[in-house]
Amino acid sequence: MLQETVLGDDDVAPAPVTTSSVINSNALAARDIEWAKNSIELEKEHQQINGNIIRTRFPPEPNGYLHMGHAKSINMNFSLAFDKLGITDQKNRKTIFRYDDTNPDAESQEYINSFVDDIKWLGFTPERTTYSSDNFQQLYDYAIQLIKSDKAYCCDMTKIEMETQRELAMKRRNRNCSVERNLEIFEKMKLGLYDEGTWTLRLKMDFTSSNPNMYDLVAYRIRYTAHPAAAHSSDNGENGWCIYPNYDFTHGICDSIEHIDYSICTLEFETRREPYYWILAQLNMFRPNVYEMSRLNLQYTVLSKRRLLKLVQKGIVGGWDDCRMPTLSGYRRRGFTPEIITKFCNDLGATRAANVIEMEKLYSTARISLSTKTIRAMAVLQPIKINIMNWIDAVKESNEEGDKNGMTFEVQNSPTDTTMGSHTIGMTSSIYIDSTDFRLVDDTDYYGLAPNKAVGLKYYGGNLICDEIIYEDDDRKVIKKLNCHLDNSLTRNKPKTWISWVPATTAIDCEIRIYNHLFTVPEPTDLWEDEINSKSEIIYSKGKIDSSVLINDMCCCTKINRKQSNQAFQFERIGYFVVDYDSTYNATTGKGRLIFNRTVTLKEEVSKKKVTSIDKREADANIARKLKQKQDLELKEARMKLEPKDLFRFADEYKGKYSKFDLETGLPTHSIDGGDEIELTKSAIKKLKKEQDKHAKQLKKNQAQIAAGHK
Repeated sequence: MLQETVLGDDDVAPAPVTTSSVINSNALAARDIEWAKNSIELEKEHQQINGNIIRTRFPPEPNGYLHMGHAKSINMNFSLAFDKLGITDQKNRKTIFRYDDTNPDAESQEYINSFVDDIKWLGFTPERTTYSSDNFQQLYDYAIQLIKSDKAYCCDMTKIEMETQRELAMKRRNRNCSVERNLEIFEKMKLGLYDEGTWTLRLKMDFTSSNPNMYDLVAYRIRYTAHPAAAHSSDNGENGWCIYPNYDFTHGICDSIEHIDYSICTLEFETRREPYYWILAQLNMFRPNVYEMSRLNLQYTVLSKRRLLKLVQKGIVGGWDDCRMPTLSGYRRRGFTPEIITKFCNDLGATRAANVIEMEKLYSTARISLSTKTIRAMAVLQPIKINIMNWIDAVKESNEEGDKNGMTFEVQNSPTDTTMGSHTIGMTSSIYIDSTDFRLVDDTDYYGLAPNKAVGLKYYGGNLICDEIIYEDDDRKVIKKLNCHLDNSLTRNKPKTWISWVPATTAIDCEIRIYNHLFTVPEPTDLWEDEINSKSEIIYSKGKIDSSVLINDMCCCTKINRKQSNQAFQFERIGYFVVDYDSTYNATTGKGRLIFNRTVTLKEEVSKKKVTSIDKREADANIARKLKQKQDLELKEARMKLEPKDLFRFADEYKGKYSKFDLETGLPTHSIDGGDEIELTKSAIKKLKKEQDKHAKQLKKNQAQIAAGHK
């Protein structure tokens, strides 16, 4: 319970934040807390500063690259939140981009720079860019203020001791030290007179609260790591700071300093509302609205920065911008555009319902966007050379003038948008087809090319028939080429499919990279490293593509940049692709390597894998889930046989945890910790009472259902 308040009953504004530009103030409403209410004076001051402006902030920690989860937050803070609030005037929609740079151990300039590139790429412009470290001196001064008001104290408990204290909700040593003693120790911490881990500054909060985040959170720790941006903000001279504020202490104060109206975060921070507002109430600072939304969980990937960092450090991927990574840099390199990311985030919206989003939703959004903007071209991943044996006759049939140069076809750059223009492609006596379009043994379910079988050639309008297979050597394992003939006669058989091809004489050599899911299971488990897909990246180093991609120097290395969305194409029958910035092809010299990354397939891929061949790990995981469900059901059925008074004595999940019980209520009064008997706090007993009441309610509901079934 908050023992001392800085607010008087007559000094409370009727609502936390109200401004005249907000049309729908309930759109971002969340759990109310008494401490969240501003005094009339604070509200007036805020109104004088902001006027009709509504201000949000995006405050990532620069300890990795921004990923798709951050994209959802960026979209919310820069756009969607204002839409929900009904703020239509752009000049009243302001967002601060703040680096939450309070942990120098994990931060780097590389990450800071990447944030700038990503936000600019997405098309958002912050009102201004700030750093939490800009406020280090002010944060330190506030810490001194809390110590002087007996709301903070220095503590020498170890991490393990603190964890035990939080579990037991018990007050322990240091809490009642004098203000003078705490000021002295905190000054020594600042001067670097103690080792790391020996002392912290903690907030004197409330151990009787039902919220563990009120159990005296740590505000400052000792860290002998130079901060890349904060040396100037300390009066410690050139050495900068050796004590750093924690996130819980920092972000609310920075929100207030910057006069943020809506502090938007994800649901795991919902229990941090109490400390957020407690700190601001003790300091008598302006209190923004806080709104929590569900975090983004995406199939077949991980968004934990710790896991992403491990993928990079262990060389499982090629870096933070690897096309398989869920980072914005990775998606940009793979060919996803800002429009795709924004549309995907807008479609997801901002709700409080936790769920896992299908990756196909992102891919579908990409297909819809790219289908209207990309230029078509024909390419083959694994080329097989075709010699057209009746070439001269075929040319004469298609061209009365007998153009010896062959046949030329005009191809629309877009099948749906004629304004995108067209290009020409010329067929020659030798062409390449993809190896997946040829089989040695035909099948009734196979429509591609096979010996003595006809297949349609795109744009030619006629058939290609395989007459002879030429092998590299006598062992007949590697095909060198196919001798075929063209048939455009009126009596020809109608083909069941039309395959793409590339003219051999003008084909451009290229490397084509195909990307699949990074993981083999939709929701990676704690064994995620064992669930990595070994086929997540497949590189075809001998690909061929028609020369139309070179028109207007679209693929020239001078036009390719890692900070922008690069030229995209639709490779017919294969997918949507983008030029990779590893490409060195120079349009002026005509030399260099050309590399393409597949963004998505042309349509959703349906797995052809039979149930009997499901990956063993996935099958084992299914079995484990079913077993867990069975065990949970058995435990529930066993609990339903226990009266509320007997719950903590005989339920399997509580056996051995408690040693003494209240005779009337059955609630535990003492726990067992390492053989020691410890008296439970009132807060701990209060939690158990809630659990007992919940059981009683469920028991009553179960009995009612049984009774109804007997009628």
